[in-house]
Amino acid sequence: MNVEGVKEFEAPREVVWGVINDPAQMAGLMPGVTGFEITDDRHWQARVKVPLGLGGLKMSIEFEKLEERPPEYASLHAKGTGVGALMNMTTQFTLTGADGRTTMHWSADVRIAGSVGSMGQRVLQPIINQQVGNVLTALELKVAEALAATAATAATATAAATATAPVAAAPEHLRP
Repeated sequence: MNVEGVKEFEAPREVVWGVINDPAQMAGLMPGVTGFEITDDRHWQARVKVPLGLGGLKMSIEFEKLEERPPEYASLHAKGTGVGALMNMTTQFTLTGADGRTTMHWSADVRIAGSVGSMGQRVLQPIINQQVGNVLTALELKVAEALAATAATAATATAAATATAPVAAAPEHLRP
């Protein structure tokens, strides 16, 4: 199954990149994550309980960054295993930005095999669409938090610089 879309953010491209390029932050965006471990800057694993009908499918998913061109493009491969399911996904995104706004064009090719995959695209497509929607909503909130933190850090740095700046002495004719 191929899914794709466009997401707009009210944040500079560097802020959006900082969130989506951080595996720990991305793990926090994925619904059903029960565990997470970073191996290195290109590899990480997550244990996930994917909601399916009346129950959930427990999967172990390994992620690998395939390519990145900061702060514009990245692609990722994910391979998941669970009882009755094998999942392979390749996803990519491109960020463009201007005037403090960012547009993310994204796509994913999701392949599911095993008994879960045999349910067919008609059953799985709404589940995948719902999960993508959940991730994008959580991403928008996380980007807003990162933007607020960036603004707070900048304001603190400006205040600190102003407080420590040398004060010019008053001209001699104005001194008491």
